[in-house]
Amino acid sequence: MTSPLRRPLPTALLALTALLLAAFAHAPAAHASKTQEVTFEAPRDLFDTDKRAAAFDEIGSLGAHALRIVLYWQDVAPEATSRVKPKLDMADPSVYNWSKYQPVLDEAKARGWTVQVTASGPVPQWATNGARDNVTRPSPNEFRMFMTALSKHFGNEVSRWSIWNEPNHPQFLQPQYDSKQRPVSPGIYRGLYAAALRGLAAAGDTKPVLMGETAPTGTGKDVAPLTFLRGALCLNSNYKKVGGCSKLRVDGYAHHAYTNKSGPLFKSPGPNNVMIGTLSRLVSALDKAGKAGVVNKSLPIYLTEFGIQSTPDPVFGVSLQRQAEYRSFSERIAYYNSRVKAFSQYLLTDDEPVKGATGSAKYGGFESGLRTSSGKAKPALDGFRLPLVAKKSGSSTKVSLWGLVRPATAVTKVTVQQRSSSSGSFKTLKTVTTNATGAWTSTATRGTSSREWRVKWTDGNGKTWTGPATRSLG
Repeated sequence: MTSPLRRPLPTALLALTALLLAAFAHAPAAHASKTQEVTFEAPRDLFDTDKRAAAFDEIGSLGAHALRIVLYWQDVAPEATSRVKPKLDMADPSVYNWSKYQPVLDEAKARGWTVQVTASGPVPQWATNGARDNVTRPSPNEFRMFMTALSKHFGNEVSRWSIWNEPNHPQFLQPQYDSKQRPVSPGIYRGLYAAALRGLAAAGDTKPVLMGETAPTGTGKDVAPLTFLRGALCLNSNYKKVGGCSKLRVDGYAHHAYTNKSGPLFKSPGPNNVMIGTLSRLVSALDKAGKAGVVNKSLPIYLTEFGIQSTPDPVFGVSLQRQAEYRSFSERIAYYNSRVKAFSQYLLTDDEPVKGATGSAKYGGFESGLRTSSGKAKPALDGFRLPLVAKKSGSSTKVSLWGLVRPATAVTKVTVQQRSSSSGSFKTLKTVTTNATGAWTSTATRGTSSREWRVKWTDGNGKTWTGPATRSLG
């Protein structure tokens, strides 16, 4: 995920990609979210002094005004590589080096943007209770003090906190299992989460705090997200309370609902996996947890990291057109789930290829950006500004159209065009009126599988924007 060192769960996704595509049934919730936030994460661009201003401008021009920033404890801690803790007051923000993150949060604040900070490991080595790495059993007490310092320093620039990035993945938290393959990372995480709450309270910080930030699938090395959720909330496999755990304050549950090359309608096997096509599993799990009294009922969901990887990645990448189609369809799924309060885009620009590597090893990062690693715009760039979905509905001769004018701040009009195939010319089909947040729906004749649609929109300055060609899915 967010770390440049890895892509999301490569072992799990490779295995899932090899499986047959499950049935493409999807029934959106009856009530769409009218106030869903879209967060953007662009570490390669925003943490580069030379690219930062242009990246902020472009993200804003696309209609996104919220950021997710993963702040790694080891990046800011004093003497992070030492096994001996410095004799310093770790609740004092002045002992940390915030310089990597400071200009990004300052700029976001100056622009009036919403910022979610995810405080995460890897951690300073002295905070691992004697472990020889920077992810094994981090000290809850040290994390408590870190969260106090973090809030004191950045508290007035942060809109909400989230605790740990993908704690069900061994790159960020270990051990995941004990010697008998019983999950232990959920219990470790619960201790860290509770410590974070105490640390924030010590700083007088009452902003919302999210639990989870879980990766989408489980393997023999990663704990599956719903297994992790139950363990962190002291629930058994039947969602009944076990042990003497007290109820923790949880203001929302964060999850990374990535999918694989089969797209957003893929039904991930294993009942404890949650990809975008099986988002209802997370809703159901949280409802059961609410019924058990360990979290509030109808707990909101934040999809805090998401992206569709494209070519040139030979393993995970889909075509550039598919990337735009799949990303938009995934957003539609989130939009029609009233529990989802935020949906995300991970990367503005693709990670750089690994120098000297060949084949799949060359693309060890993420190709989920809206621009290639060299900065060339992909169709998904215009597709992010003007998402469009043409959804099939069983044997119907119609498709349902759904779209957004993301930069819109009031009711506006959109021109819908269609063509019979990629070699044909687009002709105007209709003009539709959006709601105040830029969303609109309509229908069109389904036609052949090669039929394509796109939208054109003229902004308040008279500039006309054109979305990418989109085929029907479903």
